[in-house]
This record gives sequence, C-alpha cells and structure tokens, in this order.
Amino acid sequence: MSKKTTLLFLIITNFCISLNHAQTISAKIVDSITQQAIPFATIQWSTDKGVITNEEGQFNIIIDATIKPKDSLYITCIGYETLGKTFNEFTDSIVYLSPKTIALNNVIVSNKQYSAEEIIALVKENLDNNYTKELTKKRIFFRERNYQNLNKTNYSKFESTISAFNSKFLDQLIASVPKSDEHYTETLFDLYGNFEKEKQKINLIKASELYDKNSEIDLKTLEEKFNKIIKDNVKTTSYFKVKSGIFGSKVESDDLFGTPVDSTDVAALNKKLEQEQKRKENRKKYFAKGIKNDVSSVFENLIFMDDTDLNFITKSRKYKFSLLDFVYLGQDAVYVLKFEPKGSADYKGTIYVNSDDFAVVRAEYENVKSIKTFKLLGISMNEYLAKGKMIFYKGDNDRYNLRYLEKESGASIGVKRPLKIIEKNKIVKGRNKQNELSLKMDLGITSTSKYEIVVFDTENTSITDFDSLTEDNSILPTYMPRYNPEFWKGYTIIEPNAAIREFTSIEEN
Repeated sequence: MSKKTTLLFLIITNFCISLNHAQTISAKIVDSITQQAIPFATIQWSTDKGVITNEEGQFNIIIDATIKPKDSLYITCIGYETLGKTFNEFTDSIVYLSPKTIALNNVIVSNKQYSAEEIIALVKENLDNNYTKELTKKRIFFRERNYQNLNKTNYSKFESTISAFNSKFLDQLIASVPKSDEHYTETLFDLYGNFEKEKQKINLIKASELYDKNSEIDLKTLEEKFNKIIKDNVKTTSYFKVKSGIFGSKVESDDLFGTPVDSTDVAALNKKLEQEQKRKENRKKYFAKGIKNDVSSVFENLIFMDDTDLNFITKSRKYKFSLLDFVYLGQDAVYVLKFEPKGSADYKGTIYVNSDDFAVVRAEYENVKSIKTFKLLGISMNEYLAKGKMIFYKGDNDRYNLRYLEKESGASIGVKRPLKIIEKNKIVKGRNKQNELSLKMDLGITSTSKYEIVVFDTENTSITDFDSLTEDNSILPTYMPRYNPEFWKGYTIIEPNAAIREFTSIEEN
C-alpha cells in the first residue's frame, strides 16, 4: 500500500469514526455586565427537551440524530434577555446573557394591578390545572451527595472483664473510625408514571458511585479483630443482655457475631455461596428501588402536591407574601414574590409567578427554624437544615413540567447515655453471668445530604403501556475513587461542580 493510499485510508477512517461519535456543546453562561456565572439557566431546543446550567453556570449537550445543525436552541433565565442560536452557530465556550428588567410601577397586567395576596389566590385557584399529573415517561439524571461528620467520640467509666477489651482497644477502635465520609451517587434513568409511589416504574441506564473505599477497609479490619476477641473469650452457648439506660434486650451469640462456616462442609459452603449470589442479585434490585424511592419522596413535596411539606402555597394563610418585582422569563412577564412565616410556619423564600396563567415557574425556599427536634433519655436529634429550589417549564399541553429540583437537608444526632453488655450462659454451672462490659457514651454526628434532579425530556404514556412495562434494573453503580469525566461521555447530564471534579480518595493520593 502506497503512502498516499495509507494517508487516504487514515483520513476516511477518522472521518467515519467522527461520524459515529456524538458531538457535544459545552459552554458557560455568564452575566454580560458583572461577568458572574449564571446558575440554573435553561437551555431548551424543543418544547420538552432541555438541560440546565449547574451552580457554576456550566452545561453540556450531546447532539444526537434527533438534532439537526440548523435547529434552534434558546437560553432563558429569570431577569435576562432570551438568547436564541442554531446548533451550528454555537461555537463559543462563554455565552453572555444581558439583564432584562422592567419597573413594577410602570406595568399593568390585564388592566389590573394585583396585590401579593390576590396573586397567591390565583396561584392556588389554578394549581390543579397548571401542572402535569398524568402518566409520563421522564428521562432523569439524579445526583445525590451524602456527607457525615463524627464531631464527638467521648466515653467514660469504662469497665470490662475481658482483658482484650480494654481502654487501649477502645481508643484504637475510635481512632480507626473515619471522622468524615463523603459519598456521591449519579444515576441516569427513565421514570415512568406520575408522582404517586405506587404508580412509578424505573429503568436504569447508567450509574456511578464516588467515595473513598478506605473507610470500608478500616472498619472491616476492626470487625475482624473484634470477632477474634469474641471467639477467644466468649462461649458459643452464651447469649448477651444489652442495656442502655432503662432499656434492655436479649441477643443470641450467633445472631450478634455470625456463625462461621467450616470450609470442609461442602453443603454449608454451597449454601453460603448461594446466599452471597442472592445478596448480589438483591443489591441490583434494591439499588434501583432505592433510587426510585428517593426520587418519589422528593416528588411528594413538589409545591402542587396535596400533602406537601413545602406548604407555602397549599397553606398560604400561614405565610406573609409581598410583591418585590416584575421581570421577564423569556417572553413571559413574571411576578416576583417574597414569603415569610406569619407564626409557626417553617419556611421563607421567593416564588416566581407567570402573570398570564399564574403558575409558579420557580420556587426557592429555606427553613427559618429547626424542622424537627427530639430529645429523650440521652438521645437527641435536630433537623436544622431544609432548603432547595424547583424550576418548571411549559409543555406542549400548556401545562408545566419539572425541569430541575434541588434539595438540601441536614441533621445532628447526639447520644449521651450508658451502655452495658452482659454475657450470660444457662449451661455453665456456677453463675449465670460470665463477662461484662460497660461504659458511658458521648457521641455527636452531623449528617447532610443534597439531591439534584434534572428532567431532560417528558413525554406522555398510556396506562396500558405503563401496566405492560417490565422494570429492567440489572445495572449496578460503577465505583470511582475520583471523578472520571469519560464515564458520562455520550450522555447528557448536569455538569459536576468543582467539589465533585476535584474529589480524590486517599488511595489515589
């Protein structure tokens, strides 16, 4: 083969490869005056298809076979001029939006200047008609971030009749427990149904988990050491009496520490392998179920749901509303209202209401006090954080669908009470009590979580199609010790923020 033929072959090959790979558009949306990033701007190229910028103003679109180069996409955000371009005109990595505001006092809508209370009354009156509650198929990207921090690990009055269970071992146990743990889960899936848990089915497409496995390794080593001490010092016929404060419970030895399997016992070993296989199969089943339950729980608190905890619309009498501004979202005029609790209500925030159909197109909220507190017998809990936002768009049926949802929650848990573990044995002659361990615990844990849901596409489906659908949930999340942007190549997601991009587990350092 000649050099010219080889060169031509390479050119044709590269050309064919490029055709088979989906192209992408990646950019950052910024304010043309302040040069600041614009978070949660909507990029839409058909009535029901779109993405949203992350908190740093970044977005990414996969151009598939359904998108033509001359198709138009539109970038909209509250208070900014709409920007429209065709896909083949989208070549810049920085896109500027110009602010667009109008004075409230100079505008009269429908020949009437509404008060804040009148606007909210019209929002409630149109609530059932403004939002899609029918069966649909939604393409969803779901990102979950969980963070736990062990703030306090004190103990006192430690006593033990097992020499191996001494204060040195307990100090080593406490030191080996990770003081903090951060875990990200990202999942792409299709969700079929409405907003009721019993009317939802899920089909996973791809999933990943980003966390540090070293914390698991430390705990496993500790568990092995703990079990060895138990095996060497505790009789297999024993049971344990666990007391903490005024409560007590009986635990059999095998239930507490597990029954070892003799590798020479083929039947027992095969049973163990079957159980492990079943556990793996259940994990596939329950991972998808867990994701569906998480998303369902979030959907139950959409502002138009009857029993939502975010009741600043459904129970508006508990809140005071004031009209702040009048701005544009695309070509639509939007009222901006602030709300705050009148008395014992939980939230404050801002809602954006379409002046034509009185639909809430965006809502931002945060708690003004602890959502829930509990304290009894040395156990305390405080749900101190509850904040988030929702963004909706109008579909082909003139009803609104969810585009983006963010929810943050936080709680602190305290345990300050005595703990006593007593080994007892009815078979041993002499005395029933064998060994005893006691101490006074003083633990403090803070836990925070953040959910992000992006709905890229919503389309109607029938009850017949829904009933005949079989869930395919064989996909397990891929573990990543550090963020790998190649994992989601070819898929449209909400772009990760700096914290995710820079996450690296200890094993990678």
